[in-house]
Amino acid sequence: MRRDRSARVPLRRSLLGRLLGVSALVAACSVAATAWLAVQTTSGAIKQEQGQNLAADARIYDTLLGYAARHPTWDGVDATVRELAEQSGRRVALTTQSRRPLADSATAAAPPVLPPQASAVVDPLSVDTVLAARSTEGQGTAADRIDPRAVGPFLLPAAERAALRRTADRNAVCLNRAGIASDVVVGPSGRPRVQMVGNDPERALYTKCELSDLDAPTGTERKALDALNGLANACLKRQGREGVRLNRGLYWGKEIGVTEPRQLPGDAREARPVPAVEPPREFTGEDDRAIASCVGTARSEQLSSYVASPALLFIGDEGGATVPGFDLSPANTAKIAGAAALVLALTVGASVLAGARLVRPLHALTGAAQRMRDGQEHATVPVSGDDEIGRLAAAFNDMSAHRARLEEQRKAMVSDVAHELRTPLSNIRGWLEAAQDGLADPDPAFVSSLLEEAVQLQHIIDDLQDLAAADAGVLRLHPEPVRVGELLSQVAAAHQARAETAGVTLTVEAGATTTVPADPVRLRQAVGNLVSNAVRHTPEGGTVTLRAYGEESGRLPDGAGDVVIEVADTGTGIPAGDLRHVFDRFWRAEKSRSRRTGGSGLGLAIVRKLAEAHGGTASATSTEGEGSAFTLRLPASGPDGMTTAS
Repeated sequence: MRRDRSARVPLRRSLLGRLLGVSALVAACSVAATAWLAVQTTSGAIKQEQGQNLAADARIYDTLLGYAARHPTWDGVDATVRELAEQSGRRVALTTQSRRPLADSATAAAPPVLPPQASAVVDPLSVDTVLAARSTEGQGTAADRIDPRAVGPFLLPAAERAALRRTADRNAVCLNRAGIASDVVVGPSGRPRVQMVGNDPERALYTKCELSDLDAPTGTERKALDALNGLANACLKRQGREGVRLNRGLYWGKEIGVTEPRQLPGDAREARPVPAVEPPREFTGEDDRAIASCVGTARSEQLSSYVASPALLFIGDEGGATVPGFDLSPANTAKIAGAAALVLALTVGASVLAGARLVRPLHALTGAAQRMRDGQEHATVPVSGDDEIGRLAAAFNDMSAHRARLEEQRKAMVSDVAHELRTPLSNIRGWLEAAQDGLADPDPAFVSSLLEEAVQLQHIIDDLQDLAAADAGVLRLHPEPVRVGELLSQVAAAHQARAETAGVTLTVEAGATTTVPADPVRLRQAVGNLVSNAVRHTPEGGTVTLRAYGEESGRLPDGAGDVVIEVADTGTGIPAGDLRHVFDRFWRAEKSRSRRTGGSGLGLAIVRKLAEAHGGTASATSTEGEGSAFTLRLPASGPDGMTTAS
């Protein structure tokens, strides 16, 4: 039994394992050297006053982020930057992404050059979640990358704000009278909402307060929401997904009763349940992720013209430094250089050793490939191990042997094609030359002989054309429900005369209702080739039986299985060593190419191709001296998925 070289080898023997070992060794040396350097050089080297105030930096970032969310440009930000610098005692500078200055709190006539790395990027459509989470004033969360203060077209005009505020005040008074502490909170867009404090919000459902009066979007919100919905659905359509309808809280889907709505991650606005008016649409986790992604993209696209463009934020001291440093003595510098040199030497040495072991078998593979390119039919390389390189060498050897076998088959096929075409052409030429020289009369027998050779030549060409079409995947089928019993009877009738001449009995055993979706012409051709082959190799007094039956395979959901067509004979049989070659092209058990038994060696190859084109298989079993059986197994679903009953 051949060993499966593709199986996973133990990690300690694999190339990956060795590379991991070398990497672990180098990493361990690097970590040890770094730890030693850290202990020796950093103790007492860092100044006491050094370090950044992350809370102050976060407040600066959040203030500028709010400015960008409420203004379409950075014009007028200078006053805000100077105020932030005075409060924090730091230098605050803003530039465009191309580092063109926008505002700088530096007071010197020639301010220090800004560092190459910015402290943060101020972009209200892509918030730095770390700084936003540290800010005590920011209103967003780490999960929402769009600053909630960027409301854009959702900003309410004064008239709508006043109308909503009156409604909110009325509801707050109603809830307070009902014993539910509440207050009115105004969001960034100017929309008020009633916030209940210290009580279960569901208690409001049992009051007579009309809280739903604040749920309906205003005209401004409806217009902005429709535009956002169109952008999100366009994104979903490009992904081949069904559109959704966003509600005012930017969630999607229908609610039943008071169930929790789907909401964008981190959306700080309150999403109040709305009674359902139609059955809810079911969303999978993948649907929710795709919708959330498209809604986020649509929000960014809709708000891009209402917010300032992204800017680079630099926070440091007046001297221009952003990260405090430490001083190294010459002795510490020498230690760092020595440790770095040691780590470098270890890395280079380990890499050279590992590379040498890798390159040696690769050189052998390269040389073998070049020998194959130069015309050597079968080039092999030694297999030195059972790691990845060893399995590659084994696969190369298998490929080389397979290539040699294919070359032998190609040469044999060219020779067989030349012989099969030359024989009828030689006969036709001989008869025509004899007629031209007056040695043969063009009588009916003469014409019949020429016609027989021409038909034989046409059969070979047709068979080669069918095989070429099957190999190219362009063999056309026209499937329809075929009654297998009727088809077998037709094939038996077509071969009856030849069978009687050979003294062979043809019998058909098939149910009258057994059907299969197939191309009737191609299926008749395949069965006819099997019957012709069986009659040719069955001696006088023998029997050829055509059978068809259904077989449960469990492959189809409706329980349908395969339809099996079998052609069995009581002929001479096929030796066990030759059985695997019977479907090869131009293969015949009679190596002399004698036409005593007829045939071109293409019939069974065509049978296999036709069976595969129908989504089925062709197989053969035989007992030498007792007979053979060729089986076509076709799926009941047919080549195009059409299912028929049996």
